[in-house]
Amino acid sequence: MSISDEKWNPARLIPTSGIKGAKEQETRATSALLSVMESVPEFGKSLLKRVGAPAGKIHCFVEVPFKLPNGVVVRPDGAITVSGRGKEWTALVEVKTDRSKLGREQLENYLDVCKAQKYDALISISNQFSPIPGVHPVEVDRRKIQTVGFHHLSWNAILTESVLQHEHRGISDPDQAWILGELIYYLEHPSSGAMHFDDMGPSWVTVRDGARNGTLRENDPGVVATCEELTRYLGLTLGRQLGADVQQVLSRREREDYSLRRAQLVSELANHSSLTCTFRVPNSVGDIVLSADLKSRMVSASVSLPAPREGRPKTRMNWLIRQLGQAPENTRIDVSFEGTRRTTSELLLNLREDSDQGLDEIKSNVPRYFQVALSADMGSEKSSGSGSFIDSVTNILDEFYGDVIQNLKTWAPRAPRLPDAPQEAQEIAETTPSD
Repeated sequence: MSISDEKWNPARLIPTSGIKGAKEQETRATSALLSVMESVPEFGKSLLKRVGAPAGKIHCFVEVPFKLPNGVVVRPDGAITVSGRGKEWTALVEVKTDRSKLGREQLENYLDVCKAQKYDALISISNQFSPIPGVHPVEVDRRKIQTVGFHHLSWNAILTESVLQHEHRGISDPDQAWILGELIYYLEHPSSGAMHFDDMGPSWVTVRDGARNGTLRENDPGVVATCEELTRYLGLTLGRQLGADVQQVLSRREREDYSLRRAQLVSELANHSSLTCTFRVPNSVGDIVLSADLKSRMVSASVSLPAPREGRPKTRMNWLIRQLGQAPENTRIDVSFEGTRRTTSELLLNLREDSDQGLDEIKSNVPRYFQVALSADMGSEKSSGSGSFIDSVTNILDEFYGDVIQNLKTWAPRAPRLPDAPQEAQEIAETTPSD
């Protein structure tokens, strides 16, 4: 029997076997990531760009000791330097894996080291998610980050950046591409400690039931922070599949002061028993609105797009129906019209059979906007898996994008045409001998 016939595990550059305990898991993940950042400059540069580092030669170190003013020795998990154009940018790195959480006191100690050493930044890495890029999941004394950059990368964000660089942007050197592929394999393995989002947290059941029976109030402790993490996870995961930078849509004020967004989430959950977020995919037909209605136990995804500005009303409707050839029959289309507030809705199944079915308004009104929506039953369990809330939201987003969004194009008017050539000119052209 040949070796190829045996189910033997191939040798890996970064082995997942033999990890004993949380500390070894954390140490191996740190060393693997930092060494690949240094060995594959295209990847290291793209990842460090997220935390404001300049372009240059990357050097990485692990287990770097420092003494605090009180004599206590602290040991951040790593350090990164970027050298170029006569300047050096330096950041300390603190890493957590699995379910370990970053601690405020530890982070503030490392911020003190950065300030004392005149380093540029502190980068934390864990399975916690930033609500949006630039917002750290751990609040620290703001006086400590006045002169020191304070950044966070989730393992999911690092995996996303790895896949984007490896699969979509490309690595110029084949050996370096193989090295980055080994890091991707490692981070995707359960033993690495780089976890996916798989639990809505201990407050989920209380919040879920309170939203359903109307007893939830804005001052109740709840699941808002976890929902923020879920939103970030969904955007990163979709972006990794598409090879694109998928962003949550927020107003300028919400980006400047994220407490406004958090207050909106709390109010919507307490007063309307729902959670809503909006994603923007580059070059797609429109923003995707993802919503979970805890009272009706439904999740939905929708997109709005303007109707064509030419043709008969029914022709404009058919323009949309033809693009939804891969969409499920239970896809709903809502139509708003020019010059009236009235709207109408119908399932795609009925419209495929007859675009007038259930849409009598079409015969006498000109469509202005279409909204295409897909709904499904909401999972209720807090952990991922069959029947979970996380999986139901993830599945509706993936299905909606794959069957609807990626097949839709915005309408564009036809280019103006030249008038037909005069008969005399045509006759001259036909009788002129060719060379």
